[in-house]
Amino acid sequence: MRRVALAALLSHWRRAPLQLAIVLIGLALATGLWTGVQAINAEAKASYSSAADRLSEGQFARLENPGGLIAPKDFVALRRAGWLVSPVVDRDAILDGTPYRLLGVDPFTSPGGAAPLPLGEATSLGDFLEGRVVFAAPDTAFARAGLRVETLDSAPPGTLIMDIALAWQLTGQRGFEHLVLHPQQPLGQPPVTTLKLRVVQPGGQADIARLTDSFHLNLTAFGFLSFGVGLFIVQAAVGLAFEQRRAMIRTLRALGAPLRDLILLLAIETLLLALIAGALGIALGYGIAVALLPDVAATLRGLYGAEVSGGLTLRPAWIVGGMTVAVAGAMAAAAQSLWQMARMPLLAPARPRAWAMASLRRLQGLAGLGAALLAVAAGLTIWGSGLVQGFILLAALLLGAAFVLPLGLVLVLRFGRHLAKGPVAQWVWADTQQQIPGLSLALMALLLALAANVGVGTMVSSFRLTFTGWLDQRLASELYVTARDEAEGAALRAYLAPRVSAVLPIRSTEVALFGQPSEVYGIVDHPTYREAWPLLTAQPDAWDSLAAGQAVLVNEQMFRRHALALGDPLEITPGWSLPIAGVYSDYGNPAGQAITALAPLSARFPDMAGLRHAVRLPPDQAPELARALSQELGLPARNILNQEQVKAFSLDIFERTFVVSGALNVLTLGVAGFAMLASLLTLASLRLPQLAPLWALGLTRKTLARIELLRALLLAALTWLLAVPVGLALAWVLLAVVNVEAFGWRLPMFLFPAQWLWLGLWAALAGVLAASLPALRLSRLAPARLIAVFSNER
Repeated sequence: MRRVALAALLSHWRRAPLQLAIVLIGLALATGLWTGVQAINAEAKASYSSAADRLSEGQFARLENPGGLIAPKDFVALRRAGWLVSPVVDRDAILDGTPYRLLGVDPFTSPGGAAPLPLGEATSLGDFLEGRVVFAAPDTAFARAGLRVETLDSAPPGTLIMDIALAWQLTGQRGFEHLVLHPQQPLGQPPVTTLKLRVVQPGGQADIARLTDSFHLNLTAFGFLSFGVGLFIVQAAVGLAFEQRRAMIRTLRALGAPLRDLILLLAIETLLLALIAGALGIALGYGIAVALLPDVAATLRGLYGAEVSGGLTLRPAWIVGGMTVAVAGAMAAAAQSLWQMARMPLLAPARPRAWAMASLRRLQGLAGLGAALLAVAAGLTIWGSGLVQGFILLAALLLGAAFVLPLGLVLVLRFGRHLAKGPVAQWVWADTQQQIPGLSLALMALLLALAANVGVGTMVSSFRLTFTGWLDQRLASELYVTARDEAEGAALRAYLAPRVSAVLPIRSTEVALFGQPSEVYGIVDHPTYREAWPLLTAQPDAWDSLAAGQAVLVNEQMFRRHALALGDPLEITPGWSLPIAGVYSDYGNPAGQAITALAPLSARFPDMAGLRHAVRLPPDQAPELARALSQELGLPARNILNQEQVKAFSLDIFERTFVVSGALNVLTLGVAGFAMLASLLTLASLRLPQLAPLWALGLTRKTLARIELLRALLLAALTWLLAVPVGLALAWVLLAVVNVEAFGWRLPMFLFPAQWLWLGLWAALAGVLAASLPALRLSRLAPARLIAVFSNER
């Protein structure tokens, strides 16, 4: 009996191949978008782990100089005093126009496993020490005469591992970024504080995975949104298939098939469909991840300095995860239908019952749930805090609005029906209202996609407008010039002094503020800062106090993260604290930063490098001076940047930061359009009993087809109208809540009505395209099919 019942249930899909395709495509799209996001996240986190292990930094403590580099003589002094330390050069450099990370190591003094280089195999130790060999990841392209590049799978992307002397030669700067401490040290060594060094324990340095958690959480949220929109398609198709098989199920039960067996068979059927669609979705997700990963890698490198491989590796974690969510999503989509079947009386009506006949009470219950979720969102807005609660707020807002949508559309259409004149117009409004239950899931998916587009588009455009204005203020100098060493820096300053209005030194050092690595900049008193530097809030005499060395400015991230207030003391080093006189915007920087006067900072950190300079001069003279610096001082072109170049670089990072969000927005809107197509196609055959009487009364098939197109256009337009305020609320949450918790800064919100109108046109186009195929079928429907409706009682 079970075999016969299973064959009967599966025969439905043979008679409805389009519906089967919709179920598989819907679930595959949902799984693909989710899996693609998880694949990107997994690849990035694997790259972080590889980068963290390049010198086993998670295992060994290290020594750092708060004032800058560690001098070679200090390393020698420590070794002679008995300290087991190993020097490391770890700095960025531009070689032949390409940025690389140079990692210089000493294989003789490195702790076991700290520098796992394959020396003594194909590469001799002598070749490495003489600077003839460098190691790099397989996807890192590097070529230079006299150097041989060996592949090292464990090397981070974009990193060149070499001997320390070669790293010094390529960068033109001696010294070490830090010294790795062996885990076992002899007793009786002198304290390292005599050399002004500090011990950083494993994990004490900034963890790149922690800094990028917010970025990956944003991607995961988009993945969930896309997955939810896709599941609307699956639930609509699976639920409709159940409605269409009510008569079959009643017949099987009347023939003796146990209800429990039928439920089990339908669950197995759903599981099989989920496995097939899950496999297709994983393949689709891999393609999405391959397409988006290069932009994600560029974003993470630009924002956080995190090196992420541009290639994608098949990892069991996200493959299993994708299949799991596919199965779980399909079973969740089928749960309501299985529950209805379990409660269906044996002699329930056998005629097919489209969702268009669903009761208003169900929509009212759904709207009640939506209102409760909106109340939760309002409560979290007032009393909530933290990034996770921010995303819960987003979910409650979007789901609440989606659940309220069907009843809202019913009320609007009911109002339109009262205003309509003529029987045909009244029927169109009434029939559209009657179709809302059947199209509710597709319309909710469209609302989510439109709201996400409005919200993210408003956030990105607000960010772009604010960021561009901020760059215009902050990048006030006409040229930014970097010397290659201290001697060249002194010569550069002497050359520029009589030729320009001002040479502003850019000096900084890394210190620990609130236990986290942060940068402190020292500046001179100049009108450039007073007139152009953007301050969010400040004391009246902020710049005067700063110039006198009696105050400090902090970036917005630090100010918000540690709940600081103007006037609070900031301890820069032990024994040196300054009151906070102002807060400045610092977009794109996740770490803390502070600014104080250059003189007191230089007195405490005399080893700060003096290589970077901001040059003020009339803008029309900047190109000529740039050429002179290159020709007369021999500075490389990459060391001379004009204002426009810096802005272009910064804006390029900005655009890459949101390219993934934009791509996922487009994909989500496409899935929503497919949801409408799926619902209209699957409901088309069930609407014949409602359309045949109108045809019999004189309306032509082409007229009925045009009415179907107008109906889809009307529903898409109404959904867009309701999506705009929801999207604006979403944008406010992203800017005022999520962005502050994730990145530490808050952006002003601007409105862009032109974007909403374009999105409305896209929504209308999606609705018309979704209705085009059902309308075309209706216009070409054989009259015999319409007449057959009257051949039996319904």
